[in-house]
Amino acid sequence: MPLHGKDRVRARLDDDVYSLGALDAAVPKFRVPADGLRSDAAYAIVRDELLLDGNARQNLATFCQTWLEDDIHRLMDTCIDKNMIDKEEYPATAEVESRCVHMLADLWNCPDALDSIGCSTTGSSEAAMLGGLALRGRWRERRRAEGKDISRPNLITGPVQVCWHKFARYFDVELREIPLTRDRLGMDAEEVLKRVDENTIGVVPTFGVTFTCQYEPVAEIARALDKLQEDTGLDVPIHVDGASGGFLAPFVEPDIVWDFRLPRVKSINTSGHKFGLAPLGVGWIVWREKTDLPEDLIFWVNYLGGNMPTFALNFSRPGGQVACQYYLFLRLGREGYRRVQQNCYDVARYLAGRLEKIGPFTILFDGDSRRGIPAVSWTMTEGADPGYSLYDLSDRLRMRGWQVAAYAMVPDITDVVVTRLLIRHGFSRDLADLFVEDLERAIVHLSAHPPISPSAEGSFDHHAVSTEQLRARRNG
Repeated sequence: MPLHGKDRVRARLDDDVYSLGALDAAVPKFRVPADGLRSDAAYAIVRDELLLDGNARQNLATFCQTWLEDDIHRLMDTCIDKNMIDKEEYPATAEVESRCVHMLADLWNCPDALDSIGCSTTGSSEAAMLGGLALRGRWRERRRAEGKDISRPNLITGPVQVCWHKFARYFDVELREIPLTRDRLGMDAEEVLKRVDENTIGVVPTFGVTFTCQYEPVAEIARALDKLQEDTGLDVPIHVDGASGGFLAPFVEPDIVWDFRLPRVKSINTSGHKFGLAPLGVGWIVWREKTDLPEDLIFWVNYLGGNMPTFALNFSRPGGQVACQYYLFLRLGREGYRRVQQNCYDVARYLAGRLEKIGPFTILFDGDSRRGIPAVSWTMTEGADPGYSLYDLSDRLRMRGWQVAAYAMVPDITDVVVTRLLIRHGFSRDLADLFVEDLERAIVHLSAHPPISPSAEGSFDHHAVSTEQLRARRNG
C-alpha cells in the first residue's frame, strides 16, 4: 500500500483561500493598503461583497438587460482592452460601430440610410443629450442668421426621464414639461401647441414613457407642427426619445409611424442595453441628414494617430458593448428580435390578466404592443383600503428577492402611486408564475398583518429632485 505523509500536501494547505490569514482581518475601505493580497484572495473579497447586491434577474424595476448569452460574455472579454474612441488603433471596432449606425438608420426608415450620420454613446441618456445639443445648435444658427436673440431656448417634452432635466439644467435650456392629468398620461398635440414659440428648439416625444410605459403620439404631434408651420412659419423639429421603443416597434409593430418616415423627425436616440439586448453601457443616436448635426459640435482629434471626428460628452470608453450590439444584429436578425420582443409582450399581457384578479388593483398599462413597451403597471383601485400601500407591497416582495418599482407619478397627479413591472428578455412565463405566487403570498401576509402606518413613500424615484425639494421633504 502507498504511504501518505503531510509533507506531500503541506505546500497545498494554502490553496483554500478562506484559510489565509489575510481574510481574517477587516479589509481596507477608505485607504489604499500598504501591502497587497494574493489575486484569489482579493477576488474572493470583492466577489463576496457583491453577493449582497440584488439578483439582477429578479429586478423588474430596471429597463436594462440582465440576461446575456455566453458568446456575449466572451466578446466582452475579447474587447476589454479596446478603446471605442481610438478609431485609428482599433479600425475594425470603428467599422462595427459604423455598420450598427447604418443598420439602425435603415431600421428607422431613414430616407438615405447609407449616407446617414450617427454614433454610439454610453447609453440613451448621453444620446438624448447629444440630440438636444444638435437641436439647440440648429436653432442658434437660424436665429443668428435672422439677427435674433439666442438667450432663451426652450424644449417641449412630456413626462421625461431625468436625463432631459439634466440636459436643460446643464445646457441652460428651459424645459417645458407637459404635466399629466388623470385622463391624459402623456403629451398630445394640443398641449404641445400651447407651449411652442419662436424660442422652441424642438419637441421631444418619448416612445416608451418611463412612468406610464406608453408611446407618445409622434405622428399626431408631427402633423400639428406641420400645420403650425403652414399657418405661422414656425419650423419646430422633433427629436424622438426612443430609449425603449426604438428597439421594439420596428420589430413587433412595424406599421406604427413614429420614425424618419415623418419628415419632421430629425433625430432619434435609443438604448442598446435596454431592449436592444446588449450589455450595459451602449446607446445610439442617428440624425436624419448630415445637415441636422451642426458642424461646430464636431471636434477633430489628432493626438491618437490620424485625424478623427468625435461628438460625445465623454471620451475614452470600452468597445465591447458596440461589438456585442453588432453580434446581436447578426445573431438574431429582424425575425429573431421580433420573436424575443413578442415573447416579452406575451408575458406582460399574461401578467396583467393575472394581477387584476388577485388584489385591489386597477391596471394602468397592460403590455399592449400597439400602445407601449412590454410592461405592466397598476395602482390601487379607487376607494380600496386594504390596510397597506403599494410601497409596502414592493418592500414585502423584496424579501423574496423581487425588485419592483413603486413610485408617485409626476405633476399634476403626484397623489397617484403606481407599481410597474418591466418584462425583458430572459423573464419567462415560468418566472412570471413564480412572481405571481410570491405576490399572492405578500398580499395574504400584509392583509393579515397590516403595517401600523402604511408607507407613503418608497425608495424608488424616477424624478429629478432639486436641492430645495429634497430639503422640503426632509423638513416634512
